[in-house]
Amino acid sequence: MSDNTFNLGTVIDDAKKVITNPIEFYRNMPTEGGLSNPLIFVAVIGAITGLIISVYSIIGIGANNGMFAGGIAIGAIIVFPIMAVIGSFIGAAVIFVVWKLMGSDKTYEVAYRCTAYSFAIAPIVLLISFIPYIAGIIKTLWSCYLFYIASIEVHKLKAQTAKVVFGVFAVIGALMGVGSEHAARNFTNTFERAMSDSNIPEVFKDIENLEDMSPEEVGEKMGEFMKGLNKVLEEAEREAKEE
Repeated sequence: MSDNTFNLGTVIDDAKKVITNPIEFYRNMPTEGGLSNPLIFVAVIGAITGLIISVYSIIGIGANNGMFAGGIAIGAIIVFPIMAVIGSFIGAAVIFVVWKLMGSDKTYEVAYRCTAYSFAIAPIVLLISFIPYIAGIIKTLWSCYLFYIASIEVHKLKAQTAKVVFGVFAVIGALMGVGSEHAARNFTNTFERAMSDSNIPEVFKDIENLEDMSPEEVGEKMGEFMKGLNKVLEEAEREAKEE
């Protein structure tokens, strides 16, 4: 692992090491040298993740498909690297505090490096994201395992302490993830049912001919669309609460 130069091969090699042999990776990970290389690593992994989402959207796998699939595909490639970078700084700040409370004397840069390279698992988790609940559980458990390894190999903390702390995080995170995904799936299903029972599909067909309408007709159709959408959201929320 070179921390002086960057190329795509370096990112791929580091990602492979994190995935296949995290103990060796974190044991040999440089703890200084600035944030540029781990930051680039996160951005590249974010771009790869966005590319996978784009492909899934185009071929219709997962929830991100349908009439907006093309827009989602293009947006994912642009947005995900940015989201990954922002998320890496926030995540590193949180885990930095956790490690401090556990007794680590390492700097924020070290916490950021540990967090940044843990993003290597993101594309793999995304590849199985169409399997209900499994992907979220694997992501939580795998992330906590990597932080457990980093606690021992980088921060030189006691293995038992790290096992307890990140074991608790793993259980809580997995349970919360399952609960939130269940709620999201329920809402999505009820929203789709409410959408199919509404007049919105017909309104969409009319909106396609906007250039042939007068301003008054356009305003009327947009008003119908907003009313229909509001009704759909209310119906979906009501059914979700009942379930």
